[in-house]
Amino acid sequence: MKVSDILRVKGSTLFTVRADEPLADAVNTMAEKDIGSLVVMDHGELVGMLTFREVIQRIVQNGGAIGNSSVRSAMDDAPLTCTPDTELDEVRRMMLEWHARYMPVMSSSMLMGVISFYDVAKTVVDSQNFENKMLKAYIRDWPEGKGADDPAPTR
Repeated sequence: MKVSDILRVKGSTLFTVRADEPLADAVNTMAEKDIGSLVVMDHGELVGMLTFREVIQRIVQNGGAIGNSSVRSAMDDAPLTCTPDTELDEVRRMMLEWHARYMPVMSSSMLMGVISFYDVAKTVVDSQNFENKMLKAYIRDWPEGKGADDPAPTR
């Protein structure tokens, strides 16, 4: 399974912010849209990622207030990225290794979407549930009188 499979199911809604915007505006957008991340774009290029983790770190640095900071002052300017063709197992490994909860999906220099750790986990669970359902149906339909030790039919 690939990242493109997640994006196909998830849809194409994407929220971005500019690096020079006030951090308070970005936080308001995140709260209004009930999202945990914003992709930071500048002149059509990915320049960073703003997640609730960076926002909280900035609030702590400012003594409990957002202050007059810009998005640039809080964002991760080197976010972990993947492509639509990246295998899901590789994305899981990367997200776990780097403690990344959100990952922009890039095709060349074009932003295709963002996947979250939740998206990856849900896809894995859904896939396993489907596989389990198919295996149970297969076992239920096992031909009478055929055991696991019986030789395979020959032609």
